[in-house]
Amino acid sequence: MSPKKRIKLLAARVLRYFFQGLLILAPIGVTALTLYWVFITIDNIIPRDIVPVDAPLKYLRYKGVGFVLVLALVIMVGYLSSSFIVSRIFALFDHLLERTPFIKYIYTSVKDVFDAFVGEKKKFDHPVLVQIYGVDVWEMGFITQADVSSLGLEGYTAVYVPHAYAITGKVFIVPVSKVRPLTNISAGEAMKFAVSGGVTNIEVHEKKETHA
Repeated sequence: MSPKKRIKLLAARVLRYFFQGLLILAPIGVTALTLYWVFITIDNIIPRDIVPVDAPLKYLRYKGVGFVLVLALVIMVGYLSSSFIVSRIFALFDHLLERTPFIKYIYTSVKDVFDAFVGEKKKFDHPVLVQIYGVDVWEMGFITQADVSSLGLEGYTAVYVPHAYAITGKVFIVPVSKVRPLTNISAGEAMKFAVSGGVTNIEVHEKKETHA
């Protein structure tokens, strides 16, 4: 084998190893950077500059303390909200924010988004296939409002279709006949498939037959 051909084979092999390593390290790196960004963002909620070095609470200046305190605060609020008396106070505060001009638009929008993902009234837990652009073209989405008759549209439903490789999406108002429920996959699998651009595999769950 000539030296020139040997160099080409070596270069091709090195390039192949490079991409194999990239496929392994890139997801790990992106995940680590995302977790680090979340950690730093939460940790910096408590500004360290306002805490003097010789203050009794100087431990607040240490890395990670702010993250632990914020996490503990969130857990404590969640725990207290289960109490009847405290929950009434939270409900009163919630009602006040929902009635305050300008603030109510920001507050209710953020609240609805969080409720849609992690609240008791989850919205993105009904995956469907929906026809929007053509008879034989299907989009994967989630029913957010089963009945939109309040908009003057009888027999229509609201479907949220997420964009691939983004946190954005669009809401379509379509006839119920254009929607096909997905009962054999979970909402998480459907969201992962849609956001990844359809490159991830879907774990299909067989429907359990019920016998009378």
